[in-house]
Amino acid sequence: MVKVDDRNTTVNEARFESLLDTAADGIIVMDERGRMLVFNKICETMFGYSSEEAVGKPVNLIMPPEFSTDHDRYVRNYHRTGEKRIIGIGREVSGMHKDGTVFPLELSVGEAVTPEGRQYIGVLRDLRPRRAVEVRVSQLQAQVVHMTRLSAMDEMGAAMAHELNQPLTALLLYLQAVTRQIKNSHAEGQVPSEKVLGVLDKAVTEAERASHIVQRMRQMVEKRDPERATIDLREVVNEALDLSEFVAQSATVTIRRVYGPNPIWVDADATQIQQIVLNLLRNALEVAKESEERWVKVSIGSDDRSAVVSVTDSGPGFSEEVSRSLFKTFSTTKKSGMGLGLAISRAIAQNHGGDLMADSGGSGQGATFTLVLPVHRAAVDEG
Repeated sequence: MVKVDDRNTTVNEARFESLLDTAADGIIVMDERGRMLVFNKICETMFGYSSEEAVGKPVNLIMPPEFSTDHDRYVRNYHRTGEKRIIGIGREVSGMHKDGTVFPLELSVGEAVTPEGRQYIGVLRDLRPRRAVEVRVSQLQAQVVHMTRLSAMDEMGAAMAHELNQPLTALLLYLQAVTRQIKNSHAEGQVPSEKVLGVLDKAVTEAERASHIVQRMRQMVEKRDPERATIDLREVVNEALDLSEFVAQSATVTIRRVYGPNPIWVDADATQIQQIVLNLLRNALEVAKESEERWVKVSIGSDDRSAVVSVTDSGPGFSEEVSRSLFKTFSTTKKSGMGLGLAISRAIAQNHGGDLMADSGGSGQGATFTLVLPVHRAAVDEG
C-alpha cells in the first residue's frame, strides 16, 4: 500500500509540475509567512528570477518597495480578523522585475488549507501587452477623430469663408468712413468727433469678431492630445453655436438657445465636446433648412448626476429603420459623407462616461439628439 501511495504521489506531483510549466499565467504559491513555495516558468520570464532564486524568498522580492509594507499589513490583518481584502477578488497591482522595472499586473488570489498550514495561490497576468493595445487603439481613435474634425471643417469651409467676408467687408467700410471723416476734420482744424470714435469702435468689434472665428476654426482643426479639464458646458456649447450661426444665416435657419445663466460644470475635453455639438448642429441645420419653419433648438440642463445637451430640429424626423443604423460607422443617409460623424460623436461621449442618443418625435415633428455627460464630481459631492 505504501508503494502505491508513493507512486500516486509521484504521479500527482508530475501532473502539478506539468500544469505549472504549461500555464499561460504566472503562478506563485506562498505560505503564511509570505515565503514563495512555487514559482512557475511564466513567473521566471515575467520577473527575471529563476525558480531557484525565488523559492524560499519573501514574496516582497517581486514587489515595488512602496507596496511591500501594505502587503505585509494586509496579511497580518487577515490572519488576525479573517477580513478578506484580495482573496477571491481579482485586482490590479504592480510587480517589479529583477532589473527594477515596475509594471502592471492583474492578480487573483486563492487560499488552501494544508497540513503545513494555510497557503495562498496567486495567479498573475502581465498587463503590459493589453496596455500597449489600449494605447494603440487610443492613438488610432485620436487619428480618426482628427480626420472627422477636418471633414467637418471642410464641409463648413465654403460657408464660413462666405460669412467671414461680411465682418471683414464691414470693417473695410468703417475704416474708409473714418479715413474720410478724419481728413475732413483735419482740413477744418477740428479734433475727431464722437461719431468718428464710434465708427472706430465698430471697426474694432468687427475685426475681433473675424479674429475669433478664425481662431475657433484653427482650434477645431488642430491635431492635439485630449485635454480634459473642468469646463462650463454652456460656454463650450455657445462657442460651437457661434460657429454654426454663420452657416445658419446663409440657410435662414433660426437657432434658439434654451438654457439658464448658471454654469454647468463637467470634466471633459472642450474641443471634443464642441466637435460633437458642431456635428449635431450641422446635421440639424441641413435638415431644418429644407423644412417649412426652419429652426433648430439647443437646450442645456442638468440634475444631480448628469448634464444634458439636446439639439432639436424642425425637420420631418426619421423612421425606425433609420434609427437602427444612425450610430453605425459608414452608415449615412446623406448624398455625400462617410457616415463617421455620429459614430465618432457617440464614441467621444462614451469615452467621457456619457452617451449620445437620438429620438424622433414622430412624423413631421423633428428629431432630437441628446448628449449626456457626468457632472463634475465636486458638484455631485456638494449636492
